[in-house]
Amino acid sequence: MTQQNFGTNPADRKGRNALPGPIPLSYFGAYRCPVCRYGELSNLAMMDAFGCNFCSRIFTANLDQNSLSLADAVPPITWHWNGRQWQGLPRAGVEFGWEIGIAAIAIITLPTLLVGLGAYIFPPVPGSSLSWVPAFWTVATFIGHLTIVLWLLVEYYQFPVLLFLKAWQRRLWMQ
Repeated sequence: MTQQNFGTNPADRKGRNALPGPIPLSYFGAYRCPVCRYGELSNLAMMDAFGCNFCSRIFTANLDQNSLSLADAVPPITWHWNGRQWQGLPRAGVEFGWEIGIAAIAIITLPTLLVGLGAYIFPPVPGSSLSWVPAFWTVATFIGHLTIVLWLLVEYYQFPVLLFLKAWQRRLWMQ
């Protein structure tokens, strides 16, 4: 016998306010995956764990605290079940301070400023066929370093970008 989780059915998500009280976390329920936000978590046979039917992630549950941890992340990413949806919890032992934010901004802006300043101090010959290169190179430097910082964030949080885009595409085609 499975317990119906009203938060996993797309038709029920629209009327979430009219639902009964919070649904407790149990191994007999089916819940929406907190990683891909598309798949459904269900109990794995003969294990005290959940598995997603879309992104194939395995989660360990702490039913006393209503929390779920991603088994393949170090340190584990943890979510708390509030009865209707998952809420992310900060990683244990890892804190981001203002230093990380300043370093990320510096990684993006300093190389861009250096390339842009070089293009400003040593401008190309006016009317030459390659006069567009310094502006292009400055924009490419900004986009490249922004991509590096975003990639590091995606890797840290183990966010499955391709699965997210696939789920997003499925949602668009279903509507």
